[in-house]
Amino acid sequence: MFKKIVCIVVCLTCLTSFSQVGGRSVYQFLNLVTSPRQAAIGGKVITFYDKDVNQAHFNPACINGEMDNNLSLNYGSYFGEVTYGTASYAYTYDRHVQTFFGGVNYVNYGSFDGYDENGVQTSDFTGSELALTFGYAYNIPFSDFYIGANAKLISSTLESYSSFGAAVDIGVLFIDERNDVNWALSIRNLGTQITPYQETREKLPLEVLIGVSQLMENVPIRWHLTLENMQQWQVAFSNPNRAEGSLDGSSTPERVSFFNNALRHVIVGAELFPEKGFNIRLGYNFRRAEELRILEQRNFSGISVGFGLKINNLKFNYSYSRYTLAANTSLFGLTIDFSGNRY
Repeated sequence: MFKKIVCIVVCLTCLTSFSQVGGRSVYQFLNLVTSPRQAAIGGKVITFYDKDVNQAHFNPACINGEMDNNLSLNYGSYFGEVTYGTASYAYTYDRHVQTFFGGVNYVNYGSFDGYDENGVQTSDFTGSELALTFGYAYNIPFSDFYIGANAKLISSTLESYSSFGAAVDIGVLFIDERNDVNWALSIRNLGTQITPYQETREKLPLEVLIGVSQLMENVPIRWHLTLENMQQWQVAFSNPNRAEGSLDGSSTPERVSFFNNALRHVIVGAELFPEKGFNIRLGYNFRRAEELRILEQRNFSGISVGFGLKINNLKFNYSYSRYTLAANTSLFGLTIDFSGNRY
């Protein structure tokens, strides 16, 4: 039974964490995007430095005073009955202590039909995972460098099995104000399973991200470039559907080039009117596009779009991400500024 549960969860999380990099560790939900803005720009953006309190989930160095008393709630539906959501809040105690961040991520895998090893139906079961995050950032005196850290408490329940873990994120941000360029590094999910599902402790989904973004001069666009999974160079794999057959019935596996593998680390995106009341966003994830595309059929995998709309102290966000012809996701978000300062 336990193997069946793990298999189901791996299948789901592999889709959301983009194939071969997924399925090798527990708590894969930690790498899901946390906001529509992030999802619309391709996912895993780590260079925002503004009022967007959601950004702290992926890079704690971005926690800043502008986030003070901002609450963000996000909800999305993945495949089948799988749903997930996030909540984020930041509070500035004083200008000396700066700003603290708190957040929660959850995913609900829905209901499953239970069967024993003989195929006899048993009771239904569910699966869900949750992470509580606490973060803080610090501006290195007399510099444009910011460092931050998140501490996470993780809980996972799959049928009658449960697990508990802990992890930290470490982030660095450099803001080049003269050229309107932000550079960032984020090391995520450094931790361990405190209580494993059974006897064997499994690895957490460690990920290293490098990002850069720039507000273009005389054009209201901020472009973003993220390099994902830098802890593992080889992320490409040979797709068996692209193997070349021969007359004797044998086949030659697909050869993935150095350039093709390098591209699968790249996420690009842009935000139009980033400082205005209405924003338009567009992103492209190369690895998602390559690994989920269908042979001899154009399905636009890897593309994501979205928008943001500010109304007084409220901000609405929406994103649409293309995976396959049968599986696309929408994410909805609402941010409320309780500080009284309008966006």
